[in-house]
Amino acid sequence: MGKIEQIAKSVEALEGKEFEAFVEWFENLRAERWDRQIEADAKAGKLDKRAEEALAELAAGRTRPL
Repeated sequence: MGKIEQIAKSVEALEGKEFEAFVEWFENLRAERWDRQIEADAKAGKLDKRAEEALAELAAGRTRPL
């Protein structure tokens, strides 16, 4: 059995508060990894073009409230 299968089996066995604690932990882990990736991309300049485009749209008045 591979790692993913072992993890899936373990998660499926969780009940109640243990499952909720796992979900909270996993969601936090996922968010932390996302934040680190966005930060790395920003530092590497990978988001610069999108930011420039957004600022140009704003300056041209081509935006709308969310």
